[in-house]
Amino acid sequence: MSKQVQGYVYLTLAMLTVGSTVIASKLIAAGLPPFTATALRFALAFPVFLLLMRVTGVRLPKLARRDRLILVIQAGAGSVGYTTLLISGLSLTSAADAGVVIGTLPVVSAAISILLLGERPQPALLLAVALATAGVLSIALAPDAAGGSLAGNMLILLAVVCEGLFILLNKRLTVDIPPLAQSTLMTGIGFAVAVIPAVFEAPSVQGFSASAAAAVGYYALVPTVAGFLLWYAGAERVSGTEASLFTALAPVSAVLLAFVTLGEPVGFGQLAGIACVLAAVLGLALAGNRITTQPAEGR
Repeated sequence: MSKQVQGYVYLTLAMLTVGSTVIASKLIAAGLPPFTATALRFALAFPVFLLLMRVTGVRLPKLARRDRLILVIQAGAGSVGYTTLLISGLSLTSAADAGVVIGTLPVVSAAISILLLGERPQPALLLAVALATAGVLSIALAPDAAGGSLAGNMLILLAVVCEGLFILLNKRLTVDIPPLAQSTLMTGIGFAVAVIPAVFEAPSVQGFSASAAAAVGYYALVPTVAGFLLWYAGAERVSGTEASLFTALAPVSAVLLAFVTLGEPVGFGQLAGIACVLAAVLGLALAGNRITTQPAEGR
């Protein structure tokens, strides 16, 4: 097997784990409050990342006060905000709908860069934004029997915006932080941020359901840690453009897994949404616009 084909396999597996976070979050939403689940996820993943840093010899660079502040805000948005909003949204909407909305991340990230950084929009990006918007509207405005809801879909979209802000803030760092070190920081700081509101959720926790507890463990170890390793193992074997194309697999895997594991019907709205989102992401990548190369689950 060639190095390039190995990269394709690793990237495909990484994006399958991204899609599976939607299923895990759906199960978590039925049994645990969002901040409690998020704190538990990071509590499990953080020591594993620390061990990986020790084994590989990766070290943190010296950080200025401004960079430390940015990292705290990043963790609040990209780690805690993303996960809690995803879980909260999935308590109201279907996993299939959520998979479509999450697939818009590359386009949303690019749009945020235009709005907040003043980057000049290219025609390809404007078309991608229009397609991604059409994809979201196809499911957000026409919830079907699969259990979709406008409120739930909007919470998922807010989760995507939080992840887009993470990417935006990453551009403002004054030093390059190794990906493994940054993921370790995001899980550690994310735990510290999530554990405070989790304390206030404690009275509402009536006990862990087996499925919710298993889903938290899965989310922490498979998409968060293994997904990180798979993504970077693949990304180092292929070009940046090739790697970015694989992000289009995330919404597809989420919808398929929702159908296979949860038995959710996939209607015309989801299929139309996937088609629009795929066209947006592929067009954005082929046009050469920058798409983040760090998977969301690694935060």
